[in-house]
Amino acid sequence: MRPIGTATRGTTHPNRLRRMDRWIAATHGPALRRADTPVAVDLGYGAAPWTAVELLERLRTAEPRTAVVGIEISPERVAAAQPYAREGLTFRHGGFEIALPERPALIRAANVLRQYDEGEVAGVWQRLCERLAADGLLVEGTCDEIGRRHVWVALGPEGPRTVTFATRLGSLDRPSDLAERLPKALIHRNVPGERVHAFLRDFDRAWAAAAPYASLGARQRWITAVRALSGDWPLADGVRRWRQGEVTVAWEALEPRGW
Repeated sequence: MRPIGTATRGTTHPNRLRRMDRWIAATHGPALRRADTPVAVDLGYGAAPWTAVELLERLRTAEPRTAVVGIEISPERVAAAQPYAREGLTFRHGGFEIALPERPALIRAANVLRQYDEGEVAGVWQRLCERLAADGLLVEGTCDEIGRRHVWVALGPEGPRTVTFATRLGSLDRPSDLAERLPKALIHRNVPGERVHAFLRDFDRAWAAAAPYASLGARQRWITAVRALSGDWPLADGVRRWRQGEVTVAWEALEPRGW
């Protein structure tokens, strides 16, 4: 079967997806440990296989049995990645069909859907979620070139669950700086009248109100702002994750109107 999808630009850098990987290992580790065959897919890993290599290393800290399959729609990229294959790490030609014999416990698609139209996102999500194991997770999102700012959506077989904002706190002027890294489903919805716009507006206000805590460091200011934000928004995590420069909010709170 011809792979479904189109090739990305392929740009990638070592350690670019560390924030996403750290979150996956922490939050999805129990599901990996429960899986009979914990297989993770790095979908659209790009011109070099760094992200797949790193995903294996990071997930094995949570579950040593984890295997990673890097899937690329470009045969040339698959061929170039083969020297990096080893026990637990393989590379295959393919696309959104995820043509594997087993249902993966994880599919990670980072910086893949940015080139697609917004109207295509729901269909891609549905196709990928249908391939997940019963306890599986799809993580789809976007980051900057060196991984300082990242936003992703986490989905289960039933559909989207949460949106996570993650950043290197020292690089942040205000939380709404993360808007430029919103995933495709949300990036065009950062306008008045949309929920994600209201969320980032309130986050900026909470950040401004927490300015006195800046003398204690950016982390304390972030934690204080997020704690204030939790009074009005359904956050799905706590201080342990906030300390990492993260905050996760329920998808329903940010879901685009008319989605």
